[in-house]
Amino acid sequence: MPIYTRTGDDGNTGLFGNRRVPKDHLRIEAYGTVDELNSFVGVLRAEPLDAEFDRQLKQIQDTLFEIGADLATEGGTASLPRVEPAITELERWIDASEAQLPALRTFVLPGGTRVAALLHMLRTVARRAERRYWTLVWSIDDPKLAVPTQLGIYLNRLSDLCFSWARRANLRAGTPDVPWTRH
Repeated sequence: MPIYTRTGDDGNTGLFGNRRVPKDHLRIEAYGTVDELNSFVGVLRAEPLDAEFDRQLKQIQDTLFEIGADLATEGGTASLPRVEPAITELERWIDASEAQLPALRTFVLPGGTRVAALLHMLRTVARRAERRYWTLVWSIDDPKLAVPTQLGIYLNRLSDLCFSWARRANLRAGTPDVPWTRH
């Protein structure tokens, strides 16, 4: 069976549940950006990483996949049993990472090591995914089609985690963060 279906050749695509919507529908933008974020996590995982960090990134990928499925399903909430404890786990990871870092005294530009730069890329895509999420949330009038708030909270915490992990990656490599300087 071929991978192409030709059903999207008219500019529409199907949500879970078979409703057809334009490919630029807010729901498609939201889950497409989460998919893009997940792909960037995959790029990071292609780097040589320690086993625990790779395990954490895999856990994030699995959660993002479930979030994407809920965003692709009008009224979808199947990811909540995974997302709710995952928010707490992200906060634990942020706290553990921040405990290792010196206090931030300036704005930091993306960069330093390759891993840190990739984490900054993840941070920015997570922020965009969060913006797309909220655009979708605010566009829905029917409570039966609502999007769970926990999905947006997860994306918010994930971007914070990526920032902290980027700084941690530079610290562990002995590479300073790239400070922003006013000209």
